[in-house]
Amino acid sequence: MVLENKRDAEYSFRSDWWLPTVPGRVFDAIVDLESYPRWWPDVQAVSQVDDDTARIVCRSRLPYRIVIAMHREQQDATGLRVRVRLSGDLDGVLAGAIHAERGGARLEITQHVQVRKPLLRRLDAVARPFFRANHAWMMRRGHHGLAGYLAGT
Repeated sequence: MVLENKRDAEYSFRSDWWLPTVPGRVFDAIVDLESYPRWWPDVQAVSQVDDDTARIVCRSRLPYRIVIAMHREQQDATGLRVRVRLSGDLDGVLAGAIHAERGGARLEITQHVQVRKPLLRRLDAVARPFFRANHAWMMRRGHHGLAGYLAGT
């Protein structure tokens, strides 16, 4: 029997994306989950489950897919904040807050997740640096994609 450390396969991330547009446009883009595959290359598919839940399929550089359900917990257009509960291959919370900054908007993204996908849990001890690098790559591509999407809309 293998006992798992409570901290096994847990990750916390923080990203800050500066975008050259008004905060409200950033908010509108990030709550429109169905548009993600158009601007974020690592988001392969989005399907609506119900009014507050969507199923997202992601794949970045490493040869695996992540399938998660994102359930809206908070969506505050006035306060420019959003928070979703994640379940599926990842279990946890993802939150975004948008702030006016330097003639544009800063999107602050925080994530705290525990990996649930069995293969990734087994590989966590040895592959953690690769998983972190893959996440960073995916977030850079998302930032670049969102900036281009907002510039074209």
